[in-house]
Amino acid sequence: MPAPLESLLVIERLAVGPVRVEPRRLVAPYTISTGGQEHRIDLIYRWEEAVFDPKCPASHNLASMIAAQVALNYGLFCRTLEFHGPLDRTDRRFLAAMAVNTAREIYVKKFLEPNPFLIGDAANLEPEKRDTYLLADLEFAETEPPELDPWNTRPSRVAVLSSGGKESLLCYGLLDELEREVHPIFVNESGRHWLTALNAYRHFKTAVPNTARVWTNSDRVFSWMLRHLPFVRPDFMTLRADEYPVRLWTVAVFHFAALPLARKRGIGHVVIGDEHDTSVRMRHQGISHYNGLYDQSRFFDRALSRYYRAKGWGIVQFSPLRQLSELLVEKVLLERYPDLQRLQTSCHSTHVEGDRVLPCGHCEKCRRVVGMLKALGGDPTRCGYTPNQIDACVSRVISDGVHQEGAGEAHLLSLLWEQGLVPPSAENRGRIRTHPEIMKLRFVDKRSPIEDVPESLRNGLYRILLDHCYRAVRLKNRTWQPYDPFADSPHVAGEINNRQAPQASAHEKQRSARRGSPCTSSAS
Repeated sequence: MPAPLESLLVIERLAVGPVRVEPRRLVAPYTISTGGQEHRIDLIYRWEEAVFDPKCPASHNLASMIAAQVALNYGLFCRTLEFHGPLDRTDRRFLAAMAVNTAREIYVKKFLEPNPFLIGDAANLEPEKRDTYLLADLEFAETEPPELDPWNTRPSRVAVLSSGGKESLLCYGLLDELEREVHPIFVNESGRHWLTALNAYRHFKTAVPNTARVWTNSDRVFSWMLRHLPFVRPDFMTLRADEYPVRLWTVAVFHFAALPLARKRGIGHVVIGDEHDTSVRMRHQGISHYNGLYDQSRFFDRALSRYYRAKGWGIVQFSPLRQLSELLVEKVLLERYPDLQRLQTSCHSTHVEGDRVLPCGHCEKCRRVVGMLKALGGDPTRCGYTPNQIDACVSRVISDGVHQEGAGEAHLLSLLWEQGLVPPSAENRGRIRTHPEIMKLRFVDKRSPIEDVPESLRNGLYRILLDHCYRAVRLKNRTWQPYDPFADSPHVAGEINNRQAPQASAHEKQRSARRGSPCTSSAS
């Protein structure tokens, strides 16, 4: 008989804090109480510069919110989540709302769908429709702080949550070309995941003055929590998989780590590089959810922006890549910012050779990156892939597919076919479909509306992006129709579809010469 949802309640209480605040560090005890025993681990964040004043209530408020994010993954497994620290009503509402949403996402994606990390009855839960899937009571152990002063921020200062991935590299390139003051902020987990970002971090630390790094042991806390969940395989560390065992609230753990720097440096825009296919709403056996991608969606950006506004922090969070497919992200990065593209490391099984981190060449991420680069006429050896790895990755793209939206995968195969890299079998031909919209800017009201990009950035941003696709479309009446994003701006109007290739300005040519990258590209 399928197990009920309450069978997941294996921890009586998880307490977070009180947080110890130092100028460059916070230490937050995570304490599990169950069966008359207590177990504790310290969650630690460390900055390279002073970001807190231990005597300031605002520092304690922000540090307590940073420390709380990891715990939001465990509302299905704890009877009580207890948060210590001076958290005001806005903080408490935000934590409660995200705990509810995360519990539902984890229930659907980690327990109702196949999960190789689960054992016992938890792998056989009965689907239930409920008003809420949050099983924990949220308790706040301290009174609210006094009213806090608003932050003094400027929209021209932009933080980019950075890694070795193509999305954050492209975000930096775009915003730098648009002459914003860009602050690339890298969050360094204590485990091997940091290797993915290391090539990019070393380059940015040397070349970009505002680069910052935050160290955290959140990965150790996540692993420690798994050892207290009896329905997770004890050998979870040895199991190779593309997903985490039971957590889905991850981006915020890194994102909140950047906020002390935003406060200190007066940063008014925070950017996370998420593309078109991460904002989805779905239903599983009658249960609505975000397909496990909530913290990569525009809904997350809007929720955080509302939270910042309510706090008086003056920050807007957005992604400049919402209208782009993953394949188009790669194309723009490859053509316009080749020196940045060379730093791309999209692999979580990397290794070090000499002074460079190299990809494994075997995982799904590697074959996806190699497949896209080959389809676009790029050279994967610039990212550290060997010729044998490249051949193997392309073969596996064809045989095993990739984790992309369906139209994107079909179009990728069509481009590989054009390159003569897909064997001409009947089975392969049946999987190939051209989807021209994949290589266009796609505006969809509920997924990628123009309004999510700050108005001051739109004209410059779309001018650059349209140099590399020359088309924009909008979903209307279930069909892709030509769309002019400039017409929705008060500064510039005019139809851009079917236009001639634009001429690079003198400024663009100067910036291009510095980077060694082309100003324009051929239309797709």
